[in-house]
Amino acid sequence: MNRANAVTVGLVVKNNENTIRDTIMSLLHQDFPHERMNLVVVDGNSSDSTLNIIQNELSKSDLPFKILSESFGLGFARQLVVNDALGDFIIWVDGDMLLSKDFVSKQVNFMEKNPKVGIAKGTLALKSMGNTLGTLETFSRAAGKMVDYRSKKASSRVLGTSGCIYRTSAILQVGGFAKDLRGYGEDWDLEIRVRAAGWLLTTTDAKFLDYERQGLSWKALWSRYWRRGYDTHYFLHKNSGLIKHYKMFPPAAVLSGLLSAHKLFKITKKKIVFLLPFQYLFKMTAWYIGFFNGHIYSYEPKLQSG
Repeated sequence: MNRANAVTVGLVVKNNENTIRDTIMSLLHQDFPHERMNLVVVDGNSSDSTLNIIQNELSKSDLPFKILSESFGLGFARQLVVNDALGDFIIWVDGDMLLSKDFVSKQVNFMEKNPKVGIAKGTLALKSMGNTLGTLETFSRAAGKMVDYRSKKASSRVLGTSGCIYRTSAILQVGGFAKDLRGYGEDWDLEIRVRAAGWLLTTTDAKFLDYERQGLSWKALWSRYWRRGYDTHYFLHKNSGLIKHYKMFPPAAVLSGLLSAHKLFKITKKKIVFLLPFQYLFKMTAWYIGFFNGHIYSYEPKLQSG
């Protein structure tokens, strides 16, 4: 494999049997040369057929790959990818994503032309999903990224890992992912350190789709944001002062939803966006209940040895 300007794709999965085949196929159909790519899969002990599907599809391809397992959470899983990364860049893909055919090439070309950028996130496609809630969540996540991440105003905004390209040297410079962060927050923690080291964070026009949201239910949305709030409590033990609670408080979510709806309507002309204030209220209520549960139970995950 040519290490010069090579890219590693980091695919962290767990129980994605309903979507992983399409994710793998979208990787295999990239217009970026396979000889300049390698894939590192990290499985979090899936109990379904996720791994069988991955192995079956990759064994028929010419894409170099490695499959690893972990039991210690997201920070540990992502660092496993970093440890096995080849070349200049790492692109993060989830087991429920679909990439546009030129996604990898656009991300790599952008980073090559912008050497001061440490992390760049692609654009979540504004596409209607299989149900109303899935569409609203897709649109709300897209709206949350419509900011200039190079500005001071966006210093507390999170790009996340999915659909992002990381410059390997930036990750190594700041010591990699925090392996003790088992749940949400491992991406935010790294972004803080990358930004502090002087690297720029921004977005690109490389398109991807969060395929999992097609079957999103209210129960699943509640569980997701409850867990985000729960994990954020521990994250703030290490990074205090990053969240302004008046912005996270559920009533404020209604205003945020209105602002997002106005922004998105100008782009999409879809009236469904005016349901966003109710969806924002629902998920931020879940977030706050999870956050206070984390506070009550003093959640502090510990990295196991082994």
